[in-house]
Amino acid sequence: MATFSIQDEDLAVLKGKVIVITGGSSGIGLATTKLLLSLGAAVISGDVIPSPLEDSTLSFVKTDVSQWADLVALFKHANDLHGRIDHVFANAGINNRANYVEDRFDDSGNLLEPSFQTLDINLRGAMNTSYLGMHYMRKQQPAGGSIVITASASSFQRFRIVDYVTAKHGVLGFMRGLVPAIKAAGQPIRVNSLAPDWTATSIIPQSMIDLLGDSVQGPEVVAKAAAVCMADESRQGQLIYTKGGAHRDVEESILMEAAKDIIGRGLEGDDATVEAFLKKLAAEIETQNE
Repeated sequence: MATFSIQDEDLAVLKGKVIVITGGSSGIGLATTKLLLSLGAAVISGDVIPSPLEDSTLSFVKTDVSQWADLVALFKHANDLHGRIDHVFANAGINNRANYVEDRFDDSGNLLEPSFQTLDINLRGAMNTSYLGMHYMRKQQPAGGSIVITASASSFQRFRIVDYVTAKHGVLGFMRGLVPAIKAAGQPIRVNSLAPDWTATSIIPQSMIDLLGDSVQGPEVVAKAAAVCMADESRQGQLIYTKGGAHRDVEESILMEAAKDIIGRGLEGDDATVEAFLKKLAAEIETQNE
């Protein structure tokens, strides 16, 4: 699990690229927007609060990622303005809203359903943002681009914030499903995710940041990980864990390797089994049509 650093020259290829970011007005999204603008990229930022930045290559669209119509408007604006979309950063997120270890009742004494707001924003919003991005990347000429999704270090560990960790596990699962699906479809689109360790954003209470002290990294560190996933065309299906300025892919080098050990080295995984079945089914259909 070798760590890597990110140099400014690694990101230079992003100059002139068109990039859509959700949650771009604060935290990791804002830091990434600043970085991309400094590199000469055009950024279209979607958020529920206005961007604090002013730049001739920055465009802001008020966007609630839990609302499909808002996301459609964001991407339409980006495409109408620039004619293409090169990269998408599905970053918008909130902290927990549900409590699964305490009971809440309405005025009639009926048990209330837990809130799904965190899942709607952190998972469904990220999925819909990615889907819209891929829609435009498929139809533009030349086709292609990349998607970066904000997951979390809690995507692969136990963490007591139930709805938040469920959403972030879901982001990792979404990426794992997309990568072989995109490959099978022959589409020139890359999908990667970020797994930041403790990062100073509005999601974490200031009292927690104060308690953790120097172990909390600034959002600008994670912004570089987001940018390198866009810039480096060799990156596909990676989960970049970022802590203290060091970055490492934990998906290919650790998590997938562990899966191979569990399944058995040399044995076919589930996706290979599905691929073999589909090939056999296609051959049978072709034989029947002869």
